[in-house]
Amino acid sequence: MTDLPKIDELWDYNKPEQTEQQFRELLPQAQASGDIPYHAELLTQLARTQSLQRKFNEAHAILDDAEALLGQAGARARVRYLLERGRTFNSLGKKEQAKPLFVEAWDLGREVGEEGLAVDAAHMVAIAESGDAVLAWNLKAMEYAEASTDPDARRWLGSLFNNIGWTYHDQNEFEKALEMFEQALVARREQDDAENIRVAQWCVARCLRSLKRIEEALAIQQNLLAEYEELGQPSGYTQEEMGENLLALNREAEARPHFAEAYAILSQDAWLVENEKERVERLKELGK
Repeated sequence: MTDLPKIDELWDYNKPEQTEQQFRELLPQAQASGDIPYHAELLTQLARTQSLQRKFNEAHAILDDAEALLGQAGARARVRYLLERGRTFNSLGKKEQAKPLFVEAWDLGREVGEEGLAVDAAHMVAIAESGDAVLAWNLKAMEYAEASTDPDARRWLGSLFNNIGWTYHDQNEFEKALEMFEQALVARREQDDAENIRVAQWCVARCLRSLKRIEEALAIQQNLLAEYEELGQPSGYTQEEMGENLLALNREAEARPHFAEAYAILSQDAWLVENEKERVERLKELGK
């Protein structure tokens, strides 16, 4: 049998177009190999690249192809199919169609020992849920991941701490949120993922601003801004926070260029413009 690369190692979630190209190039080899579980799983991930590009009809069509293979593809491919079909519905705003798929993936993943995929499924239920169920599902996922010895499950802890932190933040429980964000930062440092470490630091700083610890928040964002500039990677969210912290310190003139830069970057984000129009417009006004 032809050696086939590990699908997850080909992923770059920040560049779905590039990942799509790699998956499409791999598809004939997967088909020719006769490895139906691999072929089906590859199709689910190809569909995810489409969903991330908001090509939802294409994603569903590819998932139809994957579904046709599930009878011979085994449990892992079925869990991934359920996850990606659910994610596509969820991204379309069809949460009621997405939730039962995620719950089924959670149950099946645990049943067959795919603990990493099970945690993924539980965290997706939380994303699709509302109210108290959001926190309940995130805590359930966190407890399951913490109890697991599977590296794929434990790898989710940084994301889960982050998500729980934002749930507490949305509830104005800022001290609890900060505790979670700090745990997320520890987890990211253990994984030694530079970009995720920066994101975790940003979240800590954002929460410090909510706690009115402005000087501390500003110091973290200044360090992040310097890192991003050194990398040649403009960060609209860091620029936004620089502006907000400076504004809170009554340093409006210093804040203005940061808001202008934040608007220039974030106004190009189609999702943000569609879902947080007032936020984007505020950046525009404050940057004038």
